[in-house]
Amino acid sequence: MKTNIILLVLGVVVLLASCKQTKMESSTTKEGMVKVTILYPNSEGKTFDMDYYSNKHMPMVARVLGDSLKLYTIDKGISGRTPDEPIPYLAIGYLYFDKLSAYQNSFGPNAEKIVGDIPNYTNIQPVVQISEVLQ
Repeated sequence: MKTNIILLVLGVVVLLASCKQTKMESSTTKEGMVKVTILYPNSEGKTFDMDYYSNKHMPMVARVLGDSLKLYTIDKGISGRTPDEPIPYLAIGYLYFDKLSAYQNSFGPNAEKIVGDIPNYTNIQPVVQISEVLQ
């Protein structure tokens, strides 16, 4: 019974958080934009300094990408699907651009600086996915 209540509460929290994020993103993103998702998978021995990532790395990324970057957001992993499951991702970063070429043209010349900063906040090799925003 106690586990069911915890799962119900977690479900409500996740639902409310996703609704809030969807509202925020829908008011600042539009169909056809390009979203670069940077995932930091969790596993034994992996470390992640969220303070550095959110206060130093991502602001630096925003500065070097300039006006081509329209928005960035950060997710901090707090739970797996159930209380017994580990967090699948310690963090997820999102970068939004008007078009793919805007990302490619701004990231390419700055790739060394951006990638070179990764060891300052994590020992994780990030997984990157580039997507088109549909809604």
